[in-house]
Amino acid sequence: MDRATADYMGMLGTVMNAMALMDALERAGVYTRLQSAIEMRAVAEPYIRRRAIRHLEKGRVVIFSAGTGNPYFSTDTAAALRATEIDAGLVIKATKVDGVYDSDPKHNPDAKKFDRMTYMEFLNRRLSIMDTTAVTLCMENELPILVLNLWDASALLRALKGEQVGTLVSG
Repeated sequence: MDRATADYMGMLGTVMNAMALMDALERAGVYTRLQSAIEMRAVAEPYIRRRAIRHLEKGRVVIFSAGTGNPYFSTDTAAALRATEIDAGLVIKATKVDGVYDSDPKHNPDAKKFDRMTYMEFLNRRLSIMDTTAVTLCMENELPILVLNLWDASALLRALKGEQVGTLVSG
């Protein structure tokens, strides 16, 4: 399949996931707004930076979907870009493992987990848990990244409470 076509299909998949998240949050009584980098007004607002910031000022959760709207950019890069644009304090990378390791813990039982590391340590180790464009964008904007386990039901809540969870990548 053509790479651009595959990337656009992936962006559409993120919109479906974002709609599911929006529905779950709204069922829990959380006011949300779904924005999409690809125009589809029947299901999401178009991504407009100032509108996203205004929703946040009003206490709404804003869910960004469809990546950057451009092929060849990962969802990691889209998250770093949007977080930078809205002046977020942190990017949370929720993934299959509970942090950053020196090797794949699924294949190496002796893999060492890092509680903290710098952007340069992350980049120099050529870790594949997050793409280098996203990490570099965060580094250039001094935006910390927290890597945590998506499948740990309490990890995100613990992180939001300020507890040590996952790996913090920062300056």
